[in-house]
Amino acid sequence: MLALCTYPELFNSPEFPEDVKNRARRILNSFLASSVGSYTDSAGNETVRRDIAAFIERRDGFPADYRHVFFTAGATEAIEDILQLVLTSPEEKPAGIMIPIPQYPIYSALIAKHGAHQINYYLDEDNDWSLDLAELHRALDEARDHCTPRMLCVINPGNPTGQVLNVENMKEIIRFAHDNRLVLLADEVYQENVFRGKEWNSFRKVIMSMEAPYCHTELASCHSASKGCIGECGLRGGYMQLINFAQVVYDATAKLYSTKHPGSLGQVVIDIVVNPPVSGEPSHDTYMEEKKKIFDSLEQRAKLITMLFNSIEGISCRPITGALYALPRVFIPERAVDEAAKCGMSPDAFYCFQLLEDTGICVVPGSGFGQRPGTYHFRITILPQLDVIEELVARFRVFHMKFLKHWK
Repeated sequence: MLALCTYPELFNSPEFPEDVKNRARRILNSFLASSVGSYTDSAGNETVRRDIAAFIERRDGFPADYRHVFFTAGATEAIEDILQLVLTSPEEKPAGIMIPIPQYPIYSALIAKHGAHQINYYLDEDNDWSLDLAELHRALDEARDHCTPRMLCVINPGNPTGQVLNVENMKEIIRFAHDNRLVLLADEVYQENVFRGKEWNSFRKVIMSMEAPYCHTELASCHSASKGCIGECGLRGGYMQLINFAQVVYDATAKLYSTKHPGSLGQVVIDIVVNPPVSGEPSHDTYMEEKKKIFDSLEQRAKLITMLFNSIEGISCRPITGALYALPRVFIPERAVDEAAKCGMSPDAFYCFQLLEDTGICVVPGSGFGQRPGTYHFRITILPQLDVIEELVARFRVFHMKFLKHWK
């Protein structure tokens, strides 16, 4: 579709299935002058937004209003736009934004950019990085003197933690958000990347299946074309959806989007995500075969990398049930912790730089995402092929055992 939309001469080629051509024509005809070079509506092409709403409706089993869907240049823009909806005025206490620790660093960066107050709540590593209700209450109670709590952010599936929340845990989170008058922000960009037989549910679906008053919980959710089996990070396609807000919020959001000029190709790619080939169409079988191959391979890699890291002394890795990362915990000897302090580095950064220098393996220190005091982690992706993962972890094992021997 992208090829056809950017170079319409290809419609004359017999190499493209007719259903792909029909989809491309439909999207092209929805743009002004049937060209992706044209401007679109500020909130996004109406045809694409209707397709997103139809996707959400199929996924959740509840009607979705396309007028409450807004196209964004990836999930990052969606997160920032949602954050701006809850900011306080300058003469008030700053808006308090609850974020998980470990977190994806865009959250802390955007909170700082807009002068809001970051409220950290720790995920429960021993319980596969789940959200603990008592921890949410602790974090909120401690923050009230410093801010006006406005939003609870949840990343599901988790980045960098690789967990998928179960429905009961999600219901606890929804009740907590509603009872404390918090907008719930659900970052759901990894919703297709789910492994080990786990069932993923959207927060919207769970909210709408609950009894009053919790079915009225205010929710802002986002999705992206950067993950799943598409992985088109550079084309910047995403969306946010709002539910259960007052009309004044929808009106304010429409005004915010009146200043935007969304990219056309990003809208084409998000339409590919939400409107894939269906059974009976010529390209359906090929699409499903390729998709299955990608996800089967990712699941194998997730299992392998978990197993291999858990076989190494001084490393603990929770099962990867979603997203594209592992966040192993590394137990760093006290002498190495002291040496890191002398170097002005966090212990896990000290460890990760040593790993990079000795092996060429690049991982991200857990301190970059936040972690419980006294614990150390690193994030590693599961994207390399199986044979590369085995060779990589073998080199890692040699380095790690040398590191332990040297610093114990």
